[in-house]
Amino acid sequence: MNKKVLILNGSPRLKGNTKQMIDEFKRGAEDSGNEVTVFNLKQMNIHACLGCCKGGKNPDSPCVQKDDMEQIYPVYEQADVLVLASPMYYWSFTAILKAAFDRLFAVAEKDENYRNPYKETVLLMASEGDTEDNFKPVADYYHALLSHLGWKSLGEINAGGVFNVGDIDGHPKLSDCYNQGKSL
Repeated sequence: MNKKVLILNGSPRLKGNTKQMIDEFKRGAEDSGNEVTVFNLKQMNIHACLGCCKGGKNPDSPCVQKDDMEQIYPVYEQADVLVLASPMYYWSFTAILKAAFDRLFAVAEKDENYRNPYKETVLLMASEGDTEDNFKPVADYYHALLSHLGWKSLGEINAGGVFNVGDIDGHPKLSDCYNQGKSL
């Protein structure tokens, strides 16, 4: 069965290491017949969540803030797989990815019990550090988040040892990204 895949690119570098990981994942997913949509969050006008808990009243426009999240909401609701892609910033996602993810709560507000639509997820991350210990805080947060949401992780790929643009060229994790996308 072909899946609808949404990739949220949280990298501020539009031609950086994270983008190369996304490109390989996307290529693999499309080679398997899946439909893939990528949003480059850096190019979008997305404000931080207000914590107002006033969303969900309009099913077509769930958040009270009207910005570029309006483009993401319908794709998110239809997606089977959500890919969170980010370079590691202080042992976490980038702020732009976190802001967009927080804003997805407006969709949960459409449900009287604040349930998020079920998703399978993948985490793609580029990081300077190349140890399991370096990636652990991100992996712990990712797994805790999915546990609370009741979502399933299809995997996480951390391409460590990459800092400068292009450092990922020839990195073995790129083939992991392709294979992860192909496996959908």
